[in-house]
Amino acid sequence: MAGPTVGIELEQTVPASTLDRLRLFLLTASDWFEERRPGSFDLGVVAERLGVLDSDREGSRPFAVVVSGPGFGDEEAFDAEHEDTDLRPFIGFTPTHDVGVIAMSNGQVDHVVAALLTAEVMDIVGGVASVETSVEHAAIVRGLPGAVAQMADPWPITFGSSELLRQWAAHPEFRLLK
Repeated sequence: MAGPTVGIELEQTVPASTLDRLRLFLLTASDWFEERRPGSFDLGVVAERLGVLDSDREGSRPFAVVVSGPGFGDEEAFDAEHEDTDLRPFIGFTPTHDVGVIAMSNGQVDHVVAALLTAEVMDIVGGVASVETSVEHAAIVRGLPGAVAQMADPWPITFGSSELLRQWAAHPEFRLLK
């Protein structure tokens, strides 16, 4: 069962040197790693390497980290995801690329790892996080440090920094929208 996805909206392409730094980080955070194409990674994230010590099972957790947009692939998916909403009023720019951090399992630990992994990826590539939450959690997330904007349609999406992701992951009511 696939788990939560967190997005990172980017104002420009990911330069080769930044992609190299991302690749190196993902290698150190995982116990298995495959790069299907430049910017598309399948990996087994070791939760403990991100500081998550309360795991519900041993072993790594399957994730994908995928850069999308011109020059990386998945342009059609990127265009489809961005065609109906103008994000400029929320994040201050129109995204040209994005990064998806996708958990392949849906346990609570997978949600925490997704948030923390996304924060680490943002520290490397920059951008603005796109965090989907339930209606019940929207007000909590909107009030956290690092939140810059929120839109409510079709479901609550809060935009913010890597600090927002770390703060939300540490909150007692934390849960990403699947």
